[in-house]
Amino acid sequence: MTGTSPSDFAKRLDKTADDTEALLGRLLTDDILHDEIARPKRLMDAMRYSSLNGGKRLRPFLVVESAAVFGVPREAALLVGAALECIHCYSLIHDDLPAMDNSDLRRGRPTLHKHTDDATAILAGDGLLTLAFDIVTRDEIHRDANVRLLLTRALARCAGIGGMVGGQILDLAGEGRFGGNEPIDVARIQQMKTGALLRYGCIAGALLGQASQKEYQALDDYGRALGEAFQIADDLLDVEGDAAALGKPAGADAALGKTTFVTQLGIDGAKQRVRDLLARADSAVSIFGDRAAVLQAAARFVAERKN
Repeated sequence: MTGTSPSDFAKRLDKTADDTEALLGRLLTDDILHDEIARPKRLMDAMRYSSLNGGKRLRPFLVVESAAVFGVPREAALLVGAALECIHCYSLIHDDLPAMDNSDLRRGRPTLHKHTDDATAILAGDGLLTLAFDIVTRDEIHRDANVRLLLTRALARCAGIGGMVGGQILDLAGEGRFGGNEPIDVARIQQMKTGALLRYGCIAGALLGQASQKEYQALDDYGRALGEAFQIADDLLDVEGDAAALGKPAGADAALGKTTFVTQLGIDGAKQRVRDLLARADSAVSIFGDRAAVLQAAARFVAERKN
């Protein structure tokens, strides 16, 4: 199988990040759309502050590259990726709030509630969340309304009570935030809180490409393995990384007393688990042959990332 070199992968990742940035910039202008009454400047500035000029845009990249396996037009995949990125950025805004993780730093600069205030941050997150569903239902994404429906339903389930939001409350419960000593299932929590949106990035390409059940399952399996590998790598970075590289304080999990993959498996065990998941991800998409080379490189990037 023909591989993808690290330099070629980096160029593709950067290209998608640039394209996503430009698209989000157009989606977050002050121009009023049909059926909108106004776009308040304070709200739009806050939404732009938290969604522009930041991040590797891994989630949109997964949409674009999983869709490319099926020859889906890049512009359609970028729109779905932008919707997914809006969900991700909203979740970071809310996670950083004093009532949640109480973080001061995100991507190397003040978190939104520090830059503005709690109320503006909450509403900016709400705005990005609802904008995501505006975007993912747009006609330009696919001529078949049923495809858009499936994309929208899957996004709601990955982002909602059985996915990211549910995972966040289980994570808080695991910290003892609500009293009691609830059992902590780290794998389940992170499959929901972090993994669900990464998985969506993979299955969205299958939905856009109207994949067969076998093809959809391959990308679903790949997405689940990649999502867990991402979280374990994140837990390792929290222990071994530094604030300058991460763009946020290191050691935050330990400070909060969180149970993580590292506390359960140890550093060596966590690293071995990442290697096993990388092999699973590679195997899952091997049915696509050379078309899977970029996705396989993405799994290696997740496993080996430094921030």
